[in-house]
Amino acid sequence: MESELKTLNPDPTQAEPSSKEPEPEPVDESLAKDDRPLLKPETESAPTHNPTRAPDLEELEKKYAAYVRRDVYGVMGRRDLPLEEKLLLGVAVVTLVPMRVASGMTVLLIYYLICRICTAFLSPNREEEQEDYAHMGGWRRAVIVQTGRFLSRVMLFIFGFYWISESHRDNEDVGFNGRFNGEVQTESKDQAQDSARPGVIVSNHVSYLDILYHMSSSFPSFVAKRSVAKLPLVGLISKCLGCVYVQRESKSSDFKGVSGIVNERIKEAHQNKSAPMMMLFPEGTTTNGDFLLPFKTGAFLAKTPVLPVILRYPYQRFSPAWDSISGARHVFFLLCQFVNYMEVTKLPVYYPSQQEKDDPRLYAENVRRLMAHEGSLVLSDIGLAEKRIYHAALNGVFCQQ
Repeated sequence: MESELKTLNPDPTQAEPSSKEPEPEPVDESLAKDDRPLLKPETESAPTHNPTRAPDLEELEKKYAAYVRRDVYGVMGRRDLPLEEKLLLGVAVVTLVPMRVASGMTVLLIYYLICRICTAFLSPNREEEQEDYAHMGGWRRAVIVQTGRFLSRVMLFIFGFYWISESHRDNEDVGFNGRFNGEVQTESKDQAQDSARPGVIVSNHVSYLDILYHMSSSFPSFVAKRSVAKLPLVGLISKCLGCVYVQRESKSSDFKGVSGIVNERIKEAHQNKSAPMMMLFPEGTTTNGDFLLPFKTGAFLAKTPVLPVILRYPYQRFSPAWDSISGARHVFFLLCQFVNYMEVTKLPVYYPSQQEKDDPRLYAENVRRLMAHEGSLVLSDIGLAEKRIYHAALNGVFCQQ
């Protein structure tokens, strides 16, 4: 899939008022990407350091702390590196990078061929201008899911994630005592007896690597740009995942259709264990991994239980978080790092109270507060709009006009 697939829609509470009839709320998902780059392409003439603007950088970092890089490579990954770091990069360029690129392309090609064989002579399921192979059954679906999960883990191994620390919390661990959702738990226990399967997985969003992890763990469906379906190799794989495609340039009617399809998929996954689950990133964009942005409500409109998952990427040299660094530079440094780390915390299925069902914003906020508490994440009120402002300011500091 694309290196990062994320939504362009700002938080509805930040939208400007309009006298026209309100448009239906778009899908709150971080896998539909805008074509405009967050960071300008780098040029050879761009300086790597501008000491005269240091006070400005300090002010920006305080205001936009959720997107600030604090690793060895610094803001935008352009800090002057010590000699030792340069030597490590040099060794990695001639050893790790070629092997990882070749291995990664091989894995991608192998999985594409598996998907091509399993979908041979079959027509994709078509619904509301969508198409997917995720609803087919039998041995074909089993092969696609099992090999997809295995090869996704292999891909993470290639990227240096040799070990992934996973922990599961139960209700006693998180202390469901009404602190985050009011009167919930008396009713939630009754609901838990009806069905233990959530309708959707919700996760904080730190990197495009999040997608690979969730594919290796539960192989869910994502929301992606419609153009992804036409990409070589990746297009067929996205259809086998059951991705819901959205056309970012479309009007609100398209968003309404996609939102309806996502809600139907969530309800279907909750009621039918054989149906593909949905995976949504309610923050709408990536952070540096230490913060949790306001949640959009798309994952909570269906009123079904959700499974919260918290991802962390501990690091010593290069942070795998995709916050304020260009895609090409990020992939290069990631491939050059010998070992990468990931920590995953899976919380218990969160069953909404009736009050939360009636108010998706309350439901989203309560889940967000719970995830922040259990993951030791800092709550932040900024979003994608502020991220663009921060990146534009960084371009002004580091790029010559």
